[in-house]
Amino acid sequence: MEPRIQYAQTADGVSIAFWTLGQGMPLVYMAHVPWSHVQLEWQGLEQRGWYQRLAEKRKLVRYDCRGTGLSDREVADFSLDAQMLDLEAVVDRLGLDRFALFGQVNAGPAAIAYAARHPERVSHLVLWCTYARSLSDWGRLPQFRALRGLLDKDWETYTETYAHVAIGWSAGEEAHRSAAFLRESIAQEAMQQLAGAIRGFDVTDALAQVRSPTLVLHRRQMPWLDVAVARGLASRIRDALLVLLEGTAVPPWLGDMEAVLTAIDEFLSEGVQPAATPAEAAAPGGFRTVLFTDIVGHTAIMRRLGDEKGREVLREHERITREALKSHGGTEVKTMGDGFLASFSSVTKAVECAIALQQAFAAHNAAQAEPVEAPIRVRIGLSAGEPIEEEGDIFGETVILAARVAAKAEGGEILASLAVRELCAGKGFLFADRGETALRGFEDPVRLYQVRWREG
Repeated sequence: MEPRIQYAQTADGVSIAFWTLGQGMPLVYMAHVPWSHVQLEWQGLEQRGWYQRLAEKRKLVRYDCRGTGLSDREVADFSLDAQMLDLEAVVDRLGLDRFALFGQVNAGPAAIAYAARHPERVSHLVLWCTYARSLSDWGRLPQFRALRGLLDKDWETYTETYAHVAIGWSAGEEAHRSAAFLRESIAQEAMQQLAGAIRGFDVTDALAQVRSPTLVLHRRQMPWLDVAVARGLASRIRDALLVLLEGTAVPPWLGDMEAVLTAIDEFLSEGVQPAATPAEAAAPGGFRTVLFTDIVGHTAIMRRLGDEKGREVLREHERITREALKSHGGTEVKTMGDGFLASFSSVTKAVECAIALQQAFAAHNAAQAEPVEAPIRVRIGLSAGEPIEEEGDIFGETVILAARVAAKAEGGEILASLAVRELCAGKGFLFADRGETALRGFEDPVRLYQVRWREG
């Protein structure tokens, strides 16, 4: 079955398309930009088989970076920092605190830079046929200088030539299909901007800062990226493992794919601990109380504080939320970066968790030095019903209602649906009738109730 395509939004407002496949330790797979299209890739038998094999022992996360595939195409920033924003948007959307990272070819520098900056999040780093510095490692080769001239003149000839350089001049029909895939993945104007950005990639200084266990994979006979580049990477990353494979093709699913998969499987299996059991396993098709949270003014906070400080605020929000969910028996379904979707088998526990969350955020804000630079103000929506459950996610009207109810709340407020209010009768909670209101996607007005959580 084709994976369900979802979207995450970056801190600078770009929508990133992604899918997940399998269960277990997450492996986040960064594409070889510009060859990236999460939907069309699945239609190729060899590439689909590659992804399916990778997902046999783990949860595979695959996404299109900005400007390519099904992600937003109208972008101008293709820098390393922008690529890391794409990665961070996806892992935050999925609530991945720790994951293995696969960076190939032009995505390798961004993977290296991210691992150097976030050693606490990257459990393993896998680098495939990549480099640290574009200009010195491959950018001065005659074939790439010639390619740059073609890019501005003839898009079709450029893509056909690029595909033959990447796969091999004897590839024939395979190279022709890859060229057509490249034209579907990115527009000519975006490719011009991306090519300019790639020429500036240089993460040489970051190599010594990488602390994650690292596997460097390279094909010996690759004509445009000498094996000495791979040896240089491995020698400058502490305790990196270098594995050299036979062949010339850039795509890992061409040639001896099983040798590549064996090397990755063996590397990722080292030091892996069994996954923790969730606080509460969701009963398939059962009655659930759904809790939806959202940080008020998230975008403004990120713009005001910048990426690094803004991310610190988000992490504190995530810590507080996860602690409350754990202590009240909630199941974290997913995080959207600036909010959470969770479910409970007990409506009482769900309301108690919502109250505990608001009390915790209020205490956190009160403990900050004045003036508070970025208070965490969260709105919470609650609904109850029988959501559809599939592959660890939940869907349906109950989930949509919780999100719409949360959107009507103010910062620091908890709003609940009528079903939640009725199920809590006699439980000791204080509700205030907020009246009926129109919610997007619902034909009839919905009656909302405010949950009182402040003492007095």
